[in-house]
Amino acid sequence: MRGGTGIDRAPGRPTRHDGAVIEDARLPPEGHGPSGDATRRLPDVERRRRAAASLRRLLPGLRRDAEAALGGTDAVAFVARVERSYPDVHLPLDALYGRGSGVDALTRRLLRVALDAAAARPPELRALDRRREVDPRWYQDPRMVGYVAYTDRFAGTLAGVTGRLDHLAELGVTYLHLMPLLKPREGENDGGYAVADHDAVDPRLGTMADLEHLAGELRARGMSLCVDLVLNHTAAEHPWARGWLAGDPRYAGFYTAFADREMPDAYEATTPDVFPDRAPGSFTWVPRARGGAGGWVRTTFWDYQWDLDYSNPEVFAAMLGTVLRLAGHGVEILRCDAVPFLGKRLGTNGQNQPEVHDLLQALHALTTVAAPATVLKAEAIVAPEDLVPYLGGHDRYRPECELAYHNQLMVLLWSSLATRDARLATTALRRMAPVPAEASWATYVRCHDDIGWAVSDTDAGAVGWDGPSHRRFLNDFYSGRFPGSFAQGALFQENPETGDARISGSAASLCGISDAVDRGDAGALEAGIRRLLLLHAVVYGYGGVPLLYSGDELALRNDVSYLDDPALADDNRWMHRPWFDDRPFARRRDPSTVEGRLFARLREFAAVRAEQLALHAGAPTDVLETDDPAVLVWRRRHPRSGTFVGLANLSDRPASVDAGLVAGLDTVLSLDGPVPVHDGRAHLPALGFAWLAEP
Repeated sequence: MRGGTGIDRAPGRPTRHDGAVIEDARLPPEGHGPSGDATRRLPDVERRRRAAASLRRLLPGLRRDAEAALGGTDAVAFVARVERSYPDVHLPLDALYGRGSGVDALTRRLLRVALDAAAARPPELRALDRRREVDPRWYQDPRMVGYVAYTDRFAGTLAGVTGRLDHLAELGVTYLHLMPLLKPREGENDGGYAVADHDAVDPRLGTMADLEHLAGELRARGMSLCVDLVLNHTAAEHPWARGWLAGDPRYAGFYTAFADREMPDAYEATTPDVFPDRAPGSFTWVPRARGGAGGWVRTTFWDYQWDLDYSNPEVFAAMLGTVLRLAGHGVEILRCDAVPFLGKRLGTNGQNQPEVHDLLQALHALTTVAAPATVLKAEAIVAPEDLVPYLGGHDRYRPECELAYHNQLMVLLWSSLATRDARLATTALRRMAPVPAEASWATYVRCHDDIGWAVSDTDAGAVGWDGPSHRRFLNDFYSGRFPGSFAQGALFQENPETGDARISGSAASLCGISDAVDRGDAGALEAGIRRLLLLHAVVYGYGGVPLLYSGDELALRNDVSYLDDPALADDNRWMHRPWFDDRPFARRRDPSTVEGRLFARLREFAAVRAEQLALHAGAPTDVLETDDPAVLVWRRRHPRSGTFVGLANLSDRPASVDAGLVAGLDTVLSLDGPVPVHDGRAHLPALGFAWLAEP
């Protein structure tokens, strides 16, 4: 159990009541638990009838208010958005907080917040809103390519980022995700995810005015700015947390706390630890302030990150205000961090609960009403069956997030490289439910985080493998402990009791480039380069929005300089959060160098991708079964451009597939020229790939 943010542990902690069924009296006064569940169980037609009646009562006053605040066509457009989105606001709020007429009053108040935000949007953002309403699926365009970076490590400051926009333009980037840049707490801050002020930028990076200026520079180049928004928690130093602790009535109920260990023990009986080695447990003791709050505070992640209590509608209202202010500064894509944890229920693992989807649906709908140029991206690193719902893929569909990370694709690609076998990837990807047409995956090879091996026992068993054994193998392989491994990664958060762990390391180091350079092995270096390009070829061609992680275009290797910083030394994820190095950057145009080869090919990937209508993210992806276990094959179709097929040989031996899979298609992208077809087979060299399309 956690002691707290530099605070003494509570004395005399009671023992857990093992086996007892403990009713949680705090869940909640307004919605989750009995009240909210009762509302959720109402027939859908009755809930919609209530929403329709509420809208009829609200519309006359709303029209007057919108005309006064916006005037003319902007007022007409705002009211139209409300009418279209009202069920997506009212129904989830009814499920969360519904009691009598209270939800109608809450809905009216939140729509007023949305109206005020719409009125505050500057002319250039209102113009962008109009463009996006005409082209609502702009984020699905095949020209969309993302780039993910830490501001300080990429360019020093927000102002410095403008000096690197030409570099991004060369790579075909149309979407820049700058990692957490809102003001964090001082000292240890979970890489910036312990936010101390939602309305200020980290002063080391610049100011909110600098952020607005950068957003404008990006818009002028046809690029969109993505910024992280941590929804689950704040830093203990955040004004909301300080106000709650001090007893300020404005922040009453913003956080969850218990006076003794009875309820924390009951929750922790079924809630897995996120950071088992350094932050076990899910609650931290915070001494009660005089006249204020305190006790065992829920802290799912680190003890200085206090979980917000969304059973309180004031928390939802406060976070909505944060979202709309960021949108008003020019942020077009909000990466919603740690969303699976927003709803907590006793007796569960504390993730993916129904309340989470209600919260995201209402937040999405109100954001669309106020700032239709803005989309949400879910950071939900969960099991495949839990992942698609964050894109609105429910039995009763309601829009949620437009984008979500395709964690499964990433994990399965690394698994396939290690095993030289694509059967698990084929099986697992074919089993995933399709996403709604309005939503899209964000596909990626690496990101700032560790790799957790989200391989289900069901999928492993389907190809004759044991899930736990396979996950242990992947940890051994990518940490370099497995004989013959080409990888130079490191175990992250190893749990000696369970054997669970995750993997840190840059893409280049995990692909074998570091090992090959260290050994001076030209053949191994060639294989490492081909692996890195092969992974990106799948990510760029699979469908969705491909994200390029900063440094991967230059094959930057593990950076161990983090060990020199005591604030970072205990977190080996910093090895794959490299400083942008001007020396390899200067070699990017030299085709004889590793950097030159990677940079030129990734430019080509983006250019070819932009011309393939079948790579519009709204088109479905079908993963096909093949008779060669080394090859991953996927197909996409577009009504105007026809069929697209991707082939990826994830082994270090030649492989082939039935020629019928590529009949009538031409090779549009490959490392090795047109795909040769003979003896009824289409052939790929070791670690080869190809995109094929109708001529």
